[in-house]
Amino acid sequence: MPIKLPSMVDYKSLHFRKTLSIPNLLKIVRTSFDKIADTRKKKSDYEFIDILMSGLAIFGLKCPSLLDFHEKQKEKRVKHNLKQLYGINETPCNTQLGNVLDKTNPKELRPVTVDVIQELQRQGILESYRYLNYMLISLDATGSFSSNTISCPQCCEKHHRNGKVTYYHQMLIATIVHPNKPTVLPLLAEPITKEDGAIKNDCELSAAKRLIPDLRKMFPRLKMTILVDSLYANDPFIKMLKYHGFKFIIRYKQGNTKILMNEVHKKMQENKTEEFEEQGKDSKNNDVVHGYRSINGISLNAEHKDTKVNYLDYWEIDSDGKEKNFTWITDMTLSRDNVFRVMRAGRSRWKIENETFNTLKNLGYHFEHNYGHGKQYLATVFTTLMLLAFLLDQVQELCCCVFQAARDRFRSRTAFWEKLRSSVTEHFIENWQILYNAIIYGHKGGALEPDYPDTS
Repeated sequence: MPIKLPSMVDYKSLHFRKTLSIPNLLKIVRTSFDKIADTRKKKSDYEFIDILMSGLAIFGLKCPSLLDFHEKQKEKRVKHNLKQLYGINETPCNTQLGNVLDKTNPKELRPVTVDVIQELQRQGILESYRYLNYMLISLDATGSFSSNTISCPQCCEKHHRNGKVTYYHQMLIATIVHPNKPTVLPLLAEPITKEDGAIKNDCELSAAKRLIPDLRKMFPRLKMTILVDSLYANDPFIKMLKYHGFKFIIRYKQGNTKILMNEVHKKMQENKTEEFEEQGKDSKNNDVVHGYRSINGISLNAEHKDTKVNYLDYWEIDSDGKEKNFTWITDMTLSRDNVFRVMRAGRSRWKIENETFNTLKNLGYHFEHNYGHGKQYLATVFTTLMLLAFLLDQVQELCCCVFQAARDRFRSRTAFWEKLRSSVTEHFIENWQILYNAIIYGHKGGALEPDYPDTS
């Protein structure tokens, strides 16, 4: 039976907008994919655009594995649906898909994200993410693959005392976040490779040295504030951010640099800090005490006394007397008027872990599953396509009333993706509007009838 929506919702009015709906978003993606050069020397039965769109469809439909996609796309209705929904004329086999994507440089896919974000900008949606006059860009690394047997030249290696070796991939990911918004917008992923070094921190910092200039090239005029953890509280990284025109809010641990904390303690003894407490609410609307201590223009460390940063110490005390403490360094001038907003910006860095990594790993995207490792770029390309599918889903969740109504039919994202995937598997579908409406209102039933082969 069709579900009963609130009376204020007229099902006839639930139509896709001209922009920022899935048909339009896929049109943007396809136009961008069309600009990527096909480097294959031999002609194939499969168009390059069909291979790229098939890779995206795997993650758009949340297929649990490459084998699952391969088996289902043999069905006539699935082939029909892939053509109607994703514009795929011929779906490649697993081998062809893997071989071609393995040789596709993942950096070639980055303009697709730029085109989607620019469309958000044109429609005025991106402006709502501006905070303290800048876009907040959270930066963090996460693992995307681990194995004791499968590897490629790009794999990082962990050598154990028993002689075994673990091969793994990590990605450094940049995502737009906002303190008041649950929806995040992934921008860029940079693989952490074997050449980056054996120590985790060295690996992540090396990847960041590539990501930061690339992020600026992708969005040359976008005003951005980088949010990172204490690993990045060093002079070379801060100078690189300034060189490329980024502001920063960096989580700080007291053991990072001795000279900075000595200067903080000296200012405190001289009563030269801005310090106050006020009553307020926490993220769950509970009564808490917010406390702030701020200092402007102190040296980062002994070797780089010319590198000045501003220091913010924040504490939060709940009704039971339990205290949380956070500290940041930033290039934003701190005052009594803005420390609350700077604190909120700094704490929103965790959204990359909660709203991005947790969603990708646990809510239907199968982030840590090995869809195909390849010999060159395949693992990274699959991760890049997964992030692109996630971006399209996030845009729909933010902007598309039809998607929102379909998503609201289910308590969890996972249940929604299962319904969407089963619909594509079991029915002939003409377009996305029909698919989403069938999820929202239910669909007509029919007797199950085998499709016997013609033996005449």
